[in-house]
Amino acid sequence: MTTATQSPTSDQAPAAAEGHIDPAALVASVVPVQTRSERPTSFDPADFGVPTGREVNWKLSPIDRLASLFVDEAGPTGVMTVDVEAPAAVEQLRLAAGDAPRGEHFRPEDLTAALAWTHESEAPLLRIPADVELDEPIVVRLTGTGGLAHAHVVIEAQRHSRGTVVLRHEGSAQHVQNVEIIVRDGADLTVVSVQNWQDDALHASSHQARVDRDAKLTHIVVSFGGGVVRVNPSVELSGAGAEGRLYGLSFSDAGQHLESQVYLHHKGPHTVGDVLYKGALQGESARSVWIGDVLIGPDATGTDSYEANRNLVLTDGARADSIPNLEIETGDIQGAGHASATGRFDDEQLFYLQARGIAEDEARRLVVLGFLSEIVQRIGIPELETELIAAIERELAEGAAA
Repeated sequence: MTTATQSPTSDQAPAAAEGHIDPAALVASVVPVQTRSERPTSFDPADFGVPTGREVNWKLSPIDRLASLFVDEAGPTGVMTVDVEAPAAVEQLRLAAGDAPRGEHFRPEDLTAALAWTHESEAPLLRIPADVELDEPIVVRLTGTGGLAHAHVVIEAQRHSRGTVVLRHEGSAQHVQNVEIIVRDGADLTVVSVQNWQDDALHASSHQARVDRDAKLTHIVVSFGGGVVRVNPSVELSGAGAEGRLYGLSFSDAGQHLESQVYLHHKGPHTVGDVLYKGALQGESARSVWIGDVLIGPDATGTDSYEANRNLVLTDGARADSIPNLEIETGDIQGAGHASATGRFDDEQLFYLQARGIAEDEARRLVVLGFLSEIVQRIGIPELETELIAAIERELAEGAAA
């Protein structure tokens, strides 16, 4: 089942007729995909090939460390234990390929997403029924016990429903994961994905969401643990008045690679988008990658959109890559912009705190907490917010002790 195929490679001859080369075919044969909206999709892993690191969506990823995730074979059973805590109103089903709403919106854009689709025989569905407002979050705890595991998860918020889903990743695994999110007319959904793996874990995840008319999605990615963690959210604001708010928080230590490639597609009119990712890095070879793509389509009149990425480098030897991109295909919008900044401590902030009798180490701690807590406070779950603030404190203490 293929929705599109890869563009021809440069060693494939373009179509010719009567001895003449078609200019369009020639361009397609030698020019790589340049914009986020042009990427091919396919449910067949064979259509992608194994990444080499030259592809636009893999060029900043550690391909050698992710090699075990590119194997086209089902992993052993029992690698991931799953515990779901959900209010009684939530519907939980299993979906084979072809069972709606699995695949209603999701289209794999890379090899790992196609593998997760192929090797997940029955995808779990979490559905918030129409007009239901949940007082407590749905919490899905996924604990790895070692080995390769594939998953495709479907989250559906039906018309005028409201709720929160928290995905908590712990333990150790080589986890290839898809998360398909459907927010129907008038619904309000929050999805929080927390990566707190052990140091040897690998995690490649593709989140794809569609937000319908007058609906709202808040999507939050929090990555602290894991050797290589690559969580890529893609959100389509398809209905008029749809809102998408995409937030991220990461803290990369020595040897860690934490990555998010974010795509926000304004498709319907009068849509609102807000993207803010923040990261801190400490330790030799600590690495973070953020790529943000916003597309305002030709019918997305009245759009208001902004994306930003901020990184705080705490030690020498750490590296943050930050690439914002913005495509606008209509001039009739309220506003659009993007920003990126990576730097060390603000000397003026430190001076201000030290001038008031606060020791340098404590001043640095306060600056980092203030920087990152902006994202934590947007989660809206007090217990989880307290836990994440404590996790940031531990990261800082371990860095100071190193």
